[in-house]
Amino acid sequence: MSHATATPLKARRSGGLTGTFQVPGDKSISHRALMLGAVSIGETTISGLLESADIHGTARAMAAFGARVERHQDGRWTVNGLGTGGLLEPKMPIDFGNAGTGVRLAIGLASTCPIQAKFTGDQSLCKRPMGRIMEPLSQFGTRFEATEGDRLPLQMTGAVSPIPQEYTLPVASAQVKSALLLGALNVPGRTTVVEPVPTRDHTERMLSAFGADLEITHTERGREVSLNGPAELTGQAVTVPADPSSAAFPMVAALITEGSDLTLPNMMMNETRTGLLGVLQSMGGDIEVLNQRETGGETLADIRVRSSRLKGVVVDPEVAPSMIDEYPILAVAAACAEGSTEMRGLEELRVKESDRLAAIVAGLENNGVKVQWGDDWMIVEGSASGRPTGGGTVATHMDHRIAMAFLVLGLVSEKPVTVDDGGMIATSFPDFVELMKAAGAPIEAAETLS
Repeated sequence: MSHATATPLKARRSGGLTGTFQVPGDKSISHRALMLGAVSIGETTISGLLESADIHGTARAMAAFGARVERHQDGRWTVNGLGTGGLLEPKMPIDFGNAGTGVRLAIGLASTCPIQAKFTGDQSLCKRPMGRIMEPLSQFGTRFEATEGDRLPLQMTGAVSPIPQEYTLPVASAQVKSALLLGALNVPGRTTVVEPVPTRDHTERMLSAFGADLEITHTERGREVSLNGPAELTGQAVTVPADPSSAAFPMVAALITEGSDLTLPNMMMNETRTGLLGVLQSMGGDIEVLNQRETGGETLADIRVRSSRLKGVVVDPEVAPSMIDEYPILAVAAACAEGSTEMRGLEELRVKESDRLAAIVAGLENNGVKVQWGDDWMIVEGSASGRPTGGGTVATHMDHRIAMAFLVLGLVSEKPVTVDDGGMIATSFPDFVELMKAAGAPIEAAETLS
């Protein structure tokens, strides 16, 4: 499958990958560091901020609310904050582009400030419903006027005398939880969010690091997060950890490519995000965790990865939620392992950017790898030599993770592997090809596919 703007890429058999590989910063942490910096007293310094359209939108929004947000020549960002409740009324509507996380968290942050603000976004974002945050935020006393269907553009009138509340999430959502906790920063009294099913805890960790009075308890109702307000936050030095989902690709590439010794600095070690690392270690991967440290409430470490002879395993379905985005690259590791690797609990793969499960299977089969699979499972038969046949062209279906995973497969295959389009890799990892080439991987533009 090809179209006029496709960028086919080809990867061929590689020598060892070596050196230091700087994975881009985590998007979730980048959004939150800018926002908490904007409502803190003093200066917040952010190193490793993800430089993407979504994050630049959040930076512009915090400046529109009156915070001083600057990017410095050395890549650091500084935010001089206004204190909780100190956001100013923006002069213009705030446009968040395509950033659903950014707009939902910013609405929460502003909801208990005595200001009016209008929020909008691109055509895609304006189709996404905002009712799931409007309903609980209204309980603070915030008023909303939304477009039909609870959609953007949306006019918000912040609560003048906000009221603390207790709210049980009807559906597991880190975004809704985070919007409520950010709103609670300027609410006198105790606001509690009850999660029947725990979600990612980046907001809670960073709030505590900035000085919020936060309590987490586990009851028969679930995980309860309580914030005592109004909070006084103090600016911090935050190093944004490297994104574990992006790191998965160079990590597996180093494991399966003979002679590799690669270091990935500043990796996030939050237990809700490191499922793949544990699976690769169980397969015999030589992965060393070095220099563990805390920043912004998160644990970071430097990861050293050396080439290893992997063995097939049965992957515990319980880890699937913590690594659902990493199954394409795990399937590539399994194709290069001795024996078979069984993966179950994969139903969410059917509703990602593509039907990822079908795309993984087709890509493996096109390159000589045997796979059994069903609606929510696959068993990948590894190669005794660690070198699959290769030689196939993979349909990416505009899915960046499929593209990156099969370029990694090409580094160890007997014949080169081609992906029909690598252009969309830029959505999550703009420098992937350049960084891989710098580490020694022969990835190049392929001839235009017919």
